[in-house]
Amino acid sequence: MAIRIFTTGGTFDKEYDEIKGRLFFKHTQVPEMLRLGRSRLKIKMSSLMMVDSLEMTQAHRETIIRHCQKTQEERILIIHGTDTMAKTAQVLGKRIRNKTIVLTGAIIPYKFGSSDGLFNLGSSLAFVQTLPHGVYISMNGKWFVWHNVKKNKQTGEFEKIR
Repeated sequence: MAIRIFTTGGTFDKEYDEIKGRLFFKHTQVPEMLRLGRSRLKIKMSSLMMVDSLEMTQAHRETIIRHCQKTQEERILIIHGTDTMAKTAQVLGKRIRNKTIVLTGAIIPYKFGSSDGLFNLGSSLAFVQTLPHGVYISMNGKWFVWHNVKKNKQTGEFEKIR
């Protein structure tokens, strides 16, 4: 069973420009993270876009949906920015039912060295292999169903709505 990983950007893949003092995208960090984690899973990876999720539009979400629908793999992991991850999960959850899709991200960029990204990637790979068809968010070792999750802006953690 192959797992399809789609990267879309988000803090997960940001790097820091020390001269300009800003975060930016260069390329995805996922292949390096998989090597570091000694992953032996069969992975097929595609980078769909590199955007901050606050700048993600409905057109971006339609691109994500289209790729999830047309890929042969039934197990999909999406690397996404955390600020609008729940919104994208809702759009996917309403339209795709025959696959297991897990969205994950990071609060701190992987390149910073103290990122939660590596742990979130590993947890999400386990969840995407074991959860039934549906759309989920995976952060900090927990998983949430698409229609019952939000990001708590005060704590920076994801939690159930009810």
